[in-house]
Amino acid sequence: MSEFINNSQKRVKNLKELILKMHKGESVEDTQKELKKALGEIPYGEVIQAEEELIRDGLVQQEEVLKFCDLHSDALKGNLMSKFSKAIPESHPVDVMINENREIEKVIENIRKLYPGNKNENSVKEILNDINKEFNLLMDIEKHYSRKENLIFPFLEKHNITGPPMVMWGKHDETRGMLRSAFSAFVEKENADLETLNGFIELLFEPALKSIDEMIFKEENILFPMCIDTFTDVEWYEIDRQSDEIGFCIYYPEQRWNPEFDMNNDHIEKEKSKFKLSTGSLSPEELEGIFNSLPLDLTFVDKEDKVRYFSHGIDRIFQRSKAILGREVQYCHPPSSVHIVNQILDDFKSGKQNAAKFWINFHGKYVHISYYAVRDIEGNYLGTVELTQGIDEFRELEGERRILQYDN
Repeated sequence: MSEFINNSQKRVKNLKELILKMHKGESVEDTQKELKKALGEIPYGEVIQAEEELIRDGLVQQEEVLKFCDLHSDALKGNLMSKFSKAIPESHPVDVMINENREIEKVIENIRKLYPGNKNENSVKEILNDINKEFNLLMDIEKHYSRKENLIFPFLEKHNITGPPMVMWGKHDETRGMLRSAFSAFVEKENADLETLNGFIELLFEPALKSIDEMIFKEENILFPMCIDTFTDVEWYEIDRQSDEIGFCIYYPEQRWNPEFDMNNDHIEKEKSKFKLSTGSLSPEELEGIFNSLPLDLTFVDKEDKVRYFSHGIDRIFQRSKAILGREVQYCHPPSSVHIVNQILDDFKSGKQNAAKFWINFHGKYVHISYYAVRDIEGNYLGTVELTQGIDEFRELEGERRILQYDN
């Protein structure tokens, strides 16, 4: 056992040194040669451990890991020991995501078959039309990434695995940006010639497809084996149960996974006593009904920056799942906006500010987002409440309404 531990520690140490070399400019080819020579096959857990230790020790910034993430994958290909520790049951959440990956790969293959030179004699406009249809299918990948971000990543963080989810979320955002950029080509299809089309392929289409390919490799060789070894069946059941709320990508499971445990013993009995408040009392059902009937989204983050509650109304603007409960709010935002979240929380905690407000255009809606510091009667900071509301109807109001008139 001690020999195994020593070997593992040695591999992690060597892997950290090789990653640092790569970050300093050494080529992927040279790194691959050193990996094969020094390490042989590397268990996925040691890759995670090496990157986490580099970030923790301040030797590599999280942004750097994100920047060089694909280079790490290239260097590790052929060296990574990625076998699952146990069989994946049919329709298990991991089985579903792997099946989604196979369907995604089929779409990518279809796109590449449409490129000029692959016995495609259609006009440039027809080729772009066909590629456009396939990219429309590929946009379904948002549901695949969203399930990871909102269901899988929170459980990893509960197990104190924080580095890989943040890096992977950053790569999701890069891929989303590439897909959006690819769609700019289809606007130009009327006037595009063969040279223009080849430029689109090189600069827009292939970078997006390669980014998706790289993510599939990371999922199936690192993320999914790690999750299988880490999560309990109860946690997988929660992930499976909430997956329908987000949806599936190109593939839909014909049957649902039935875990072999007694669900009745894994859920806490519902609290029936009323909450005694300073101006009355409410049952849990009444309190939740009040919050969910409000025409806005409400989320509460406690003084430790952990998400403790969110309302679940009919028309939520931003995606939420129960998996975020207990999650640090910083991990609920893309890496690019975390500094703004931290500034708001710091200003609220110090008493410097009590409110922050934004308004944005989001998916065709004009949305107002406000944050308020929550304090006790003595002014002590208890947390922050976020309120999100679509305000299109208020912008259109004119005059007065003094007579009863239902909007539905």
